[in-house]
Parts: sequence; structure tokens; C-alpha cells
Amino acid sequence: MDDLITRATSGDERRRGRAVAVLPVRSFEQHGERLPLTTDTLIACMIARRIADDHGLFLLPPVTVSCSHEHAPLAGTVSISAPTLYAVVDDIWRSLDASGVPGLLIVNGHGGNYVLSNLVQELNVGGPRVALFPAPEDRRRARADAVLTSSAEEDMHGGEFEVSLLLHGAPDAVGAGIAADDHSAPDRTHLLTVGVAGYTPHGIIGRPSLATAAKGRALLDSLSSSARAHLALIDGRYAAGEGTRSGADGAP
Repeated sequence: MDDLITRATSGDERRRGRAVAVLPVRSFEQHGERLPLTTDTLIACMIARRIADDHGLFLLPPVTVSCSHEHAPLAGTVSISAPTLYAVVDDIWRSLDASGVPGLLIVNGHGGNYVLSNLVQELNVGGPRVALFPAPEDRRRARADAVLTSSAEEDMHGGEFEVSLLLHGAPDAVGAGIAADDHSAPDRTHLLTVGVAGYTPHGIIGRPSLATAAKGRALLDSLSSSARAHLALIDGRYAAGEGTRSGADGAP
């Protein structure tokens, strides 16, 4: 985990002089018997660090607890309210803006953080300054680029997408025997009413047996490349090709 959190100094950021920061926002929630409660935070930090490294951005530490109320009955899950998450991220952006960093790329992958969409809409009323990443289109592109076998509908939680990223970036976090946890529940019409426990006996919805480290690397490659379009909207230097590190072209 240590290598996923920034160790930059004030001097490092002064010399970097970037007008965009990257904020990982995920959750602290159950991911079955063989994945850690920090799974979402590990993945958000992995994606955020890759984007920050490739595009030379100011990397922030993660918001590690968010809105995981649909996982509440399953052991270990901790949540904060939607208004609290809204206030935390809003305060972070306002602090950045006051210090001369008006652009913010929020890396969010927890589906329950609906309130972030409303916050980003509001912060952009005066012009594009904040982006919520990845968009559904970015995730679809990443799945296609990595040639994932499972569909987005079946791969909801602790499946091929998430476990592939962990196998690439944090393999020690994946417990032995994860392939035995495959579980299908593609129709989740009443998820907001009955929660995740209404669709899975052990907390996984997806096919972790299909995950590989190679797929995880391909997912990161694709997501970092897709981030460039979002950065171009909130900082014109990226539209002109000035924001990407020399020779990176969206990849290390």
C-alpha cells in the first residue's frame, strides 16, 4: 500500500506546478472471504497513481471510507453518509482551488458513491474544473482493451475486473482459492432495496476465476489513456499535448 500513496514534498509540488490534482475515492467494504476490505481503496490508488505518473499530476491521498450502505449487513463494511462524502470532497476541492490548483480528477470506482455525480455537476457550473473518472464509457473501453471475458452486468463486485487489477498491482491482497468464489447474479433489479446480501451468499458477484495480472495491466494502460480526454476539458494544456509527460503518450 505504501507505494500507492504519494510521498511528494511541498517542494516537489511547487516545482511540478500542476493545476490539476488526482483524488482517489473508494470505500471500506466487504469483498468476500479472500479479498481485503481495502480492495476498492487499493484499486483507486493504483489507478490514480498511474494517471498521476503518466500525466505529471498532483497525487492526493485517498478518501478511504465512503457510501457502502448496500454492503452494510456483511461484516467489516463501514460507511459515511452521502452528505458527509459530498462535504469532504467539496472541501478538498475548495482547498485545492484556494492554493492555485483548480482542476481535480476524482478517481471513483465504487458504484454506491452516487452523490459524487451531483457534486461534480455543481462544481462545473462556472466552467469545467472537475471530472469524475472513469465514466461508464471509459470502463467499457478498458474492458474491451483488456479482453475481459465476463460482461459488465455480471462483473459487479470482486470479479474479473477488480481481481485482475489486484493481481497486477497488489497480488499479495488476493487470497488463495479466489477462483472458488465465482457467483452469478446478473439481474439485480432490487439492489437498492435488498442490498448486496440479497444477491450473493459470500459477497462476490462476478467471476474472479477469470482474472489475470496481464488483464490488470491492460486495464491500467487503457484507463490512463482514457484519462487524457477528461484532463483536456479541465486543463487546456492536455488538449494541446503539453500535459502528458514526455515520451509517455498515456503509458509509462
